[in-house]
Amino acid sequence: MLDLDTREWVLTNGLGSFASGTVSDVRTRTYHGWLFAATNPPSGRTLLFSHLEASLEVLGSVVALGTNFWGNGQIEPTGYQLLRSFDISPVPKWTWGQDNWQLTRQLVMPYGLVGTEDWGLVTEDWGQGGISNVPSPMPNTSLREGAPTTSLSTSAQSPMPNAPIQFCHRILIHYRYEGSHTAILRLRLLIAERDFHHQQTAGPKLQFSQMLGQQQVCLQAINSGRFGIPWHLRWTQGNYQPDAVWYWHYGLPEETKRGLGDKEDLYSPGYLIVTLQPGDAVTLEARVGFPDLMLSVITDKTFAEAVEAEQDRLSQIFGWGERGRNQLKIQNSKFKIKELLPPAHSPLWEQLLKASDQFIVYRASIAGPTVIAGYHWFNDWGRDTLIALPGLALVPQRFDLAKGVLRTFGHYCRYGLIPNAFPDVNGEPIYNSIDAALWWIETLGLYLEATQDWNFLAEQFPVVQQIYKAFVGGTHFNIQVDATDGLVSWDARGVALTWMDVVIGLHPVTPRYGKPVEINALWYSALCWLSQWAERLSQLEFGEPARLTKQAQRYAQQAEHVKTSLQKFWNPQLGYLYDTIEPDDRRNFQIRPNAVLALSLHHCGFSEQQGCQILDLATASLLTPYGLRSLDPGDPEYKGKYQGNQEQRDRAYHQGTVWAWLIGPYIRAWQRFYPQRSLPFDWQPLRDHFLFDACLGSISEIFDGDLPHTPRGAIAQAWSVAEVIRHIK
Repeated sequence: MLDLDTREWVLTNGLGSFASGTVSDVRTRTYHGWLFAATNPPSGRTLLFSHLEASLEVLGSVVALGTNFWGNGQIEPTGYQLLRSFDISPVPKWTWGQDNWQLTRQLVMPYGLVGTEDWGLVTEDWGQGGISNVPSPMPNTSLREGAPTTSLSTSAQSPMPNAPIQFCHRILIHYRYEGSHTAILRLRLLIAERDFHHQQTAGPKLQFSQMLGQQQVCLQAINSGRFGIPWHLRWTQGNYQPDAVWYWHYGLPEETKRGLGDKEDLYSPGYLIVTLQPGDAVTLEARVGFPDLMLSVITDKTFAEAVEAEQDRLSQIFGWGERGRNQLKIQNSKFKIKELLPPAHSPLWEQLLKASDQFIVYRASIAGPTVIAGYHWFNDWGRDTLIALPGLALVPQRFDLAKGVLRTFGHYCRYGLIPNAFPDVNGEPIYNSIDAALWWIETLGLYLEATQDWNFLAEQFPVVQQIYKAFVGGTHFNIQVDATDGLVSWDARGVALTWMDVVIGLHPVTPRYGKPVEINALWYSALCWLSQWAERLSQLEFGEPARLTKQAQRYAQQAEHVKTSLQKFWNPQLGYLYDTIEPDDRRNFQIRPNAVLALSLHHCGFSEQQGCQILDLATASLLTPYGLRSLDPGDPEYKGKYQGNQEQRDRAYHQGTVWAWLIGPYIRAWQRFYPQRSLPFDWQPLRDHFLFDACLGSISEIFDGDLPHTPRGAIAQAWSVAEVIRHIK
């Protein structure tokens, strides 16, 4: 593996579908493949199309271009040795070659929300629209291996009547050949139907049907008599040969490292033979659903048009080019923002914004936008979404997106809590977070500061008051304001409600029962916001001015009470904040980044002297080139490497592991308490990581606490990217 480039790439479609792999084109994870379709956006992600195994014949000599790990440890074939270059921009592009030929391959995953513009520019009507009907299964045909293939003309897929929104999950693959002689390209299909967390295993209950049409084949799994998801592959030229065979025991070494299932069986229904003259190209499209008579025929221009369409979509969102700048002027006018145009952009800035867009997805169960926490394996999480929203939406001026997400989460507020996760199908959201509601208030405040959208404040103020009343009066998990000091406390065994939320069995690794410091800093900031908002609404004559003025005064008094009580967290011997005040009033004196979080909020309840001392110790103990450690290396519980099986990794997750997103709170705190001093942080390592390491064009979730700070966890994390966008220059 020493000369294999296993850095990764990811493509997304705005619905939760994705494609991913490595630079050397070898699959190392369960999550590598060319079409993971989010059948219930953004969830239900199912691997349908793994990849094409390519070989090229020139002058009678055949070379295999693919690279595979096998379960016995072998690497076969070794196409990576012919790989001449790889480029990630604007889409992934591989170039293989020898002296007398060169073959390039490019992939693009078109935006999948069809029938509407990007919600960040045009629509606030989240609840409108419908989706395509799920097509019925293919006729049951003979499915034994190598059985004759049924012929297929085309079968139209009919959308719901008057449905303005449809979901489209597809990927386009484009090959171009250059050389001095005619070449024959063979492309063998490798397919699956399995949940994206699990590997596929061949067996008599799992079979695949294929039906041929004109330059297309329609494929569908049948598992224990259950019809799977139909999808089809189309191509611009070539002859398809049915040749059904299983390939057993692909190896997945990254899963071996993580102590998870690490072998996969893939099915091949056949292969495509394409004769290529020098300069010739072939384009293929894999698309979920049956072939549709209404679809335009793919041509040699289809791929370039898809790349251009995606570039145009991004330019409209982020203000690149004249059309995009005009869109932002309309947006700014709508929110009464004077001539607020995007900052001078550089290639790095454009790539960061492009990376940010990969996390914005449509959730069908709420008919609105949400944020995927990270790729490959995360869904959307309330806390992560709200922390990431300023960087993903406010800085890029996607104000309608921010408004839509805030409105959705506000709509689902229950018992004064904001959901930390939404169900994929029927069912209630999951309310297992103490801080999501407080982050919702904090992010709402940042949105209002940016937009002055006081009508939206009037709309959401009842939700704000619901949260306030629930925290004061008590709600689930024994969350309640302590009447003696005004601080928020909680006590519920077997759960972990803060962002340090790992639970192994029924035992939280970092339980943080009682009064966590950042929770009470958020509570203080929330009370300050409430006082400001009540006063603002009274002046604008939303509601009853006299009553709102009294509320503003009461919130301000409570905020002062809480500010005084926050001094309970001050540890004068250490010059730092206690991490928690436990239910029995003991103090937890571990040096964690939650003290820095407490300094970084819009309203801060700590003095300048305290802030400087906290930052000095955090800089010495927690700061790394990639973010903040979650625990001081001198602590007996510190774990410097995030590796091993699931339990070992979980025990290290918040016990020293570096979190990239925490660099944002650190910078905000530094700018508050050391405004005249240069930031003791060099952006270059994080820039290099974004451009050249791990997942090219994104930022990892976490890094080892110990040198060399190896990137770990999810290869692309929303709040990591978002916090860099908020502060990088």
